[in-house]
Amino acid sequence: MLEVKEEELKKILPFDGPSIDEVKKYLEKYNDEYIVIKCGGSVLVDQNLFNIFIKDITTLNKLGFIPIVVHGGGKRISNKLNELGINSEFIKGLRVTGKETIEVVEKVLIEFNQEIVEALKKQSCNSETINSKNNNIINVIRENDQLGYVGTPTKINKTIIDKIVNDKKVPVIAPLGLDESNQTYNINADTAAGSIAKKIEARRLIIMSDVEGVLDDSQKLIPEINSISIKDLIDNETITGGMIPKINNCLDVASNGVKGVVIIDGRKNHSILFELLSDKGSGTLIRQ
Repeated sequence: MLEVKEEELKKILPFDGPSIDEVKKYLEKYNDEYIVIKCGGSVLVDQNLFNIFIKDITTLNKLGFIPIVVHGGGKRISNKLNELGINSEFIKGLRVTGKETIEVVEKVLIEFNQEIVEALKKQSCNSETINSKNNNIINVIRENDQLGYVGTPTKINKTIIDKIVNDKKVPVIAPLGLDESNQTYNINADTAAGSIAKKIEARRLIIMSDVEGVLDDSQKLIPEINSISIKDLIDNETITGGMIPKINNCLDVASNGVKGVVIIDGRKNHSILFELLSDKGSGTLIRQ
């Protein structure tokens, strides 16, 4: 059981996060259960948001929760490819990844993976890298020939995650996988996070992005949706474009052993803590 005394909570919690009284209520809710947190968008390029994200993961760790971080890196990859004069092409939001591109993608994501681990360690939060070169946990097959080295996860090695967690470390996972011949593939970070959350039967999958969540036609946040309301929102074109595969991926995860998937706004301070440890939550909760 999670036992954190009030004096300890005062030291652990940020002053502008959820209140101590609220946090106390939620300490038992996620006891001994995995929480997968996928971070992308501004959180990964804005230094201030990145620092808050690192502190929030550290806070969860100190409170006795089990956060598992899956990160993207699209903007960093694009910047590096531009620098090298390699053109980026996308099909339905996925980067076409040729032989030259996959080498850059792997290098950028592994460097970034290490950066996140180092940032957590500086906050006294022990963590460990998981990527295609170290502790690989994702086996893939090629998604299709058009996309090149873009993979669809076929198998997740839960044993490695369990071992890292049992050592009281936070696993930090890059969206890379290997095929049968040990070729590296790029994986959409939402897809990677969803596959991992399903395999380890996480209590929650939190997807941090640059949107508040799902908005209605008056641009107001919808706090909770399910398979029936999602169909209606797609039919009446409230959910459109790139949001459709994102929501369908969330629904697939919520229908396969994960109690809830939440899309939250990573641009808001402590949005992870408010989602897990406050009455109002943050973003849109997607259930079956």
